[in-house]
Amino acid sequence: MASTATLTPQDQAAAPGPRLPAKRLSVTALVPAHNEEEGLGDTLESLLHQTEPFDEIIVVDDCSTDRTGDVARSYGVTVVRPERNRGSKAKAQNYGLPHVRTDLVLPVDADTLLAADYVELVKAPFEEENVAIAAGCVQTRFDDTATERGRCIEYLFGFHFQRPIQNAANSPVVCSGCCSAFRTDELRRFGGFPERTIVEDMDYTWSKQIEGRRAVYVGDAVAWAADPSDLTYLRKQVWRWMAGFFQNVRIHSKNMAFHKPLLLLWILIACWDIVTAPLWYFMPFFLIFVLHQDVGTTMMWWLGFEMVLMWLPLIYAIRRRHLSWLRILRNFPFVYMNKAVNVFYAWKALLVELIGVPLKLTQGLVTYEKGRA
Repeated sequence: MASTATLTPQDQAAAPGPRLPAKRLSVTALVPAHNEEEGLGDTLESLLHQTEPFDEIIVVDDCSTDRTGDVARSYGVTVVRPERNRGSKAKAQNYGLPHVRTDLVLPVDADTLLAADYVELVKAPFEEENVAIAAGCVQTRFDDTATERGRCIEYLFGFHFQRPIQNAANSPVVCSGCCSAFRTDELRRFGGFPERTIVEDMDYTWSKQIEGRRAVYVGDAVAWAADPSDLTYLRKQVWRWMAGFFQNVRIHSKNMAFHKPLLLLWILIACWDIVTAPLWYFMPFFLIFVLHQDVGTTMMWWLGFEMVLMWLPLIYAIRRRHLSWLRILRNFPFVYMNKAVNVFYAWKALLVELIGVPLKLTQGLVTYEKGRA
């Protein structure tokens, strides 16, 4: 799906754009939901209690077989329902998009909660007319299971180390699809939420930046997302994320090299991390069992480097978010289980999407699966 929006000169993207006339930007929450009766009420409560209220809340009941539609209507929000299940979040959101009549649209996953000041904070960047998309800091809602505890650490690390650096360089790699705000008319001109890849949020984030538009990370705006509670759903979610990442690499790399090279640098760093991760985790075993290095010395420098790299951002996150040290210490060991899953599916996605698809050995991942029951 190609964008029809007029390209903005690249040099305008690197500097703050001109301010729009002071006026209140209207905003609609768009909630795609398929069989979400259990958690949808909590999400709608968070949307209805914003310091700057939504002008409208639209729930896309994507042919649920439970009481999702009834729950949504009980909160007095607008409910639309397609004649058949759309098959993915992007397609469900595109079904709801024609019903949006406001300046901005903010899709929110049906299992995500927004802090009370989320809308107020995430709208602020749109005072600059070259901002096309903005999103806040995502944290985990639950950390009851091993996979949720591992994801807790992953989010704290990513949103307090990688995202702020990328944002400072005007090159966020992704504005999270569970809570990003978009300019409605610009999104429509683009053709809606991209359906050509399995991760519409990354596709749109890269597409807009290649055009010369800005994507913004708003660190003070906080959302809490429900994450996979077991390995089955973690595997499904990570496979979708990694396959979608390399689908976007395949589609966008050439244009990115010419129009947004700094974003391409972050992508190449991510690819380097994926390729070298097995080497890093295998290194202590190689040094000890092949090169016969001292076990204590080898593990001391390897663990020391690993802990410094991981804990500096975590200490910052704990202090900024006023989190419990005990909770983070308890959750920390589980991040390595998640890392193992990430590495496996990252390599699988690399082989499938960057080698298998171009050689026509496979069509890649095309079926959208939720990462949660």
